[in-house]
Amino acid sequence: MLKKNNHIPVLLKEVIKFLKIKENGIYIDCTFGLGGHSKHILKKIGKNGYLYAIDKDPISTKFAKQIKNKNFMFINDSFKNLIFHTNKLNITKKVNGILLDLGFSNNQIKDKERGFSFMLNGPLDMRFNQTTGKSAKDWINESDEKEIFKIIKKFGQEKFAKKIAKSIVNYRKKKKIVNTLELSKIIKKNVNIKNRKKNPATKTFQAIRIHINKELKCIKKILKDSLKILSNGGRLLIISFNSLEDKIIKNFMKKNSKNVEIPNKLPITNKEIEYLNSKKKLKLLKKILPSKKEINKNIKSRSAILRIAELK
Repeated sequence: MLKKNNHIPVLLKEVIKFLKIKENGIYIDCTFGLGGHSKHILKKIGKNGYLYAIDKDPISTKFAKQIKNKNFMFINDSFKNLIFHTNKLNITKKVNGILLDLGFSNNQIKDKERGFSFMLNGPLDMRFNQTTGKSAKDWINESDEKEIFKIIKKFGQEKFAKKIAKSIVNYRKKKKIVNTLELSKIIKKNVNIKNRKKNPATKTFQAIRIHINKELKCIKKILKDSLKILSNGGRLLIISFNSLEDKIIKNFMKKNSKNVEIPNKLPITNKEIEYLNSKKKLKLLKKILPSKKEINKNIKSRSAILRIAELK
């Protein structure tokens, strides 16, 4: 049985406004989740429009099946493989809008069997798709201290990463770490934070989750492919929730909104320069943060950043 869908789509009004939905347009929701954004996009699409949604979490398939609309298709896969599907569907270079919401749903967090939460005790898993890849339990018990330190520091930006990694390895000498609260307790003993509103395990759990799911690599891949998938005037909307994600998105959009820099005295003709600068570029449109009203309604939106660009 499906749990009740209490998910509130982040920055929903802004997403719908800036997707600039055409009735006969083609749109892709790359992070379907529980379908919050997709359902509202479908309300704007006409009989000749189409929405494709993709998500690698098998649970999303069950929510997608609840949408009875002939203008909708769901794909159970990672968005890193999106261009494979757009090629197969013959919609590459025809897509009018791509949306990514890089947050994860309450259903994922509150399901203790998924292992995302440091507040609920469950198996230490953290995979978005539990049928593939290495679980957090296997990684945390098999990796050496140096590797654990590197991941927690790099993806969690945790200043106590060294102490945490050392304690994890010492604990492992007695017994394997198999559940979330077990790991959370180890972390808490080694983190001294002034902000008591933030759980001491937050950064380390984020780091392990990002590593296990190769999240940043997937983001880089979809960003690169989006330039090939979008049509002229097509829009790219991305909602991120941490500085690591936002930095990648910001730098990508900035880099691809500029003309090619040609070094001085390089033997190249004006025609060749024109060709290089005629390659598809992005026009930066907007950076949007949630309003106080939205944050009060949905506290999980407080760290959201929506960046919007358009393919020239």
